Amino acid sequence: MNEYTIRTLDPAEHRAAADLFRGTLHLKNLTDEEAGRGRGIHQPGRTIGAFDEEMVGTLRSFDAELTVPGGRRVPMAAVTGVGVRSDRTRRGVMTALMRAQFDGFAERGVVAASLYASEGLIYSRFGYGVGMLARIYSINTRRARLHDNVAAGGEITRLTLEAALEDLPKLYDALPHTHPGMMTRSVHWWAGFEQMCRGSDDPMITVVHRGEDGLDGFAVYSVRRRWPDPVVLSVEALEYANPGAFAGLWRYLLSVDLVDEVKAYFRPIDEPVELLLTDPRQCTTSRVEDECWTRLVDVEAALAARTYTGEPLVIEVVDDFLPANSGRYRISEDGAARTGEPAALRLDVVALAMLYFGARQASALVTAGRAEVLAPGAAEAADLLFGTRARAWCGTFF
Repeated sequence: MNEYTIRTLDPAEHRAAADLFRGTLHLKNLTDEEAGRGRGIHQPGRTIGAFDEEMVGTLRSFDAELTVPGGRRVPMAAVTGVGVRSDRTRRGVMTALMRAQFDGFAERGVVAASLYASEGLIYSRFGYGVGMLARIYSINTRRARLHDNVAAGGEITRLTLEAALEDLPKLYDALPHTHPGMMTRSVHWWAGFEQMCRGSDDPMITVVHRGEDGLDGFAVYSVRRRWPDPVVLSVEALEYANPGAFAGLWRYLLSVDLVDEVKAYFRPIDEPVELLLTDPRQCTTSRVEDECWTRLVDVEAALAARTYTGEPLVIEVVDDFLPANSGRYRISEDGAARTGEPAALRLDVVALAMLYFGARQASALVTAGRAEVLAPGAAEAADLLFGTRARAWCGTFF
């Protein structure tokens, strides 16, 4: 394997890293205008490059906090911009970059890392597993009707882009994180949001919902009109604090004039939008797929941070890429800690990420050969112990 120089990039090198990453996605290089809009997305000291005379690979991250089952938040790294130049793939560049990034995570006390995977074959070898699932669904606005008991909702106000950029960060921070997997949004994430809005071919529209206690939800959407195709309203973001805001925002979205279909992307798989309708068949799910892939960087800290319900269980975790995580952990309603007791269930860190957030049950992992039962009843006990009230969902694309 070739030796590569791995180092943190200077700000002057961020554009070259962005262009390298875009090239791996078969996209054009940034224009000067696009590069200018994107300066704020880079958190200082978090973009890494691999060099073999020239830059041949890159990745970056920004800091956030991740909500785990039970409601606590842990330090998280949101990983993005991952790419290796096409003439240097399969030569160890990605492995070297990942090792350097994980070393940085350990120094900073990062408990978990998450990313959106462009390909499903890449990241499991570094310990990432599908931690959250999401669905894409659409509603026929010509036939959909809200049932009589849907809340009337509050006042809807449309914001200018400048007002949205000012108000949404504060509103998002004030909303509850009801799903495990939700994350905080830093100034670097919001810089990317601004870049997306200003670069969109179709105008990005923001509305906020005001209930009895003030602002309690918002939606961001665009409308695509390409005659003679149906007119589609695409929901890019939808956040709400309570049922009234949920109903009010959907009442508005389904009432926008000159729209044939509302399509919502990467929504929680347990979001009850069909139940708003007199005919639930007017809401059609086109896909359920992986949303965020998550890496438990510090398994002991991650297990100790979430809550559990059920009888104690000892699990054995295998982590080949970060072997310090390997070992046995006693899980109970009192918490989690390393133990010398015999394990009842064995799984690797990839499967643990699926189990940890509730995306998959232990019994399903056993059926699929991703976990091994070492004592009778272990899978059923783990199903209860790791169960979650709400399904795992991030909702913050990066």
